[in-house]
Amino acid sequence: MLRLFKLDQNTIHQLPNDELTEKTIAGADWLDAHEPDSGERELINALLRSDLPQSSDVSQIESSARYFVDDEGVHVHSLFLSHSEGRHKTATVAFILQPKRLITVREGKLADFRLLRLRARRGQVEASSPSELMMTIFEQKVENLADFIEDIHRDLESVSKVVLEEEDSDLEWAIDQLAKLEDSNGKIRLCLMDTQRSLTFLQRQVRSRLSSSELCNEVLHDIETLLTHTSFLFDKINFLMDSTQGFININQNKIIKTFSIAAVVFLPPTLVASIYGMNFNVMPELNWMLGYPMALALMLASGIAPYWFFKHKGWL
Repeated sequence: MLRLFKLDQNTIHQLPNDELTEKTIAGADWLDAHEPDSGERELINALLRSDLPQSSDVSQIESSARYFVDDEGVHVHSLFLSHSEGRHKTATVAFILQPKRLITVREGKLADFRLLRLRARRGQVEASSPSELMMTIFEQKVENLADFIEDIHRDLESVSKVVLEEEDSDLEWAIDQLAKLEDSNGKIRLCLMDTQRSLTFLQRQVRSRLSSSELCNEVLHDIETLLTHTSFLFDKINFLMDSTQGFININQNKIIKTFSIAAVVFLPPTLVASIYGMNFNVMPELNWMLGYPMALALMLASGIAPYWFFKHKGWL
């Protein structure tokens, strides 16, 4: 789907998408190509006089393939965070910045662009140029990442309460939640670091445009703060993971100790029963009238004695 936007009085507005022609897309200041079909690609290719990047090109990780300048304009391939099936994923968006327009090519549903469209309908997205609009997209991306970090911190507090405060807590559930939070925090940190690299590259390209450069510096400062917060979250996740595994080991040791004590308690009675279960011809106790009650009493006493000893030592 291809969406067109126009800058009017320093505000971005979405254009009607009824009929797409070379003339209509040439008059747009922002072309947002979300999984474009072959017809939409041909229209944009005619405007660019070259081919739009494919998914394989966008996903390359080399700096030379993600940040470069050519005859088409300034190219930036940046990671964005998406949420699907209860897990966070990353998706790469290709930006092509030209003096008179901005082109974005992306796959998958991204909350950042959905929110930007909603704000554009309300006239809440201010930008005076395509470069400033691109900076605004990155600014909103960082704001959304900050919201995700706050969500992770809130979820960590809940897991922390379960692990450290509740009795008979579900530690396996806690480990599963911590693993998911660690994965999400890692992807957020990856997006922040990628955005930092993107903005550093853009800063060199738009340094002559004062407003865009100032906005870029502000966003970079926010990224530094958020990266510090993600490091704190990693430390807390590792602490809770170690604590959870420690509690699991303690519970397992208690079970093993119980079995060990039970084995020791039943060992003497088993020994007594084994002795009097032997089939020798000469066993004087077999002829005693009180031999059977004596054997039972001996087995009971030999079982109580180690139990009392463990209890006295505080091992039970």
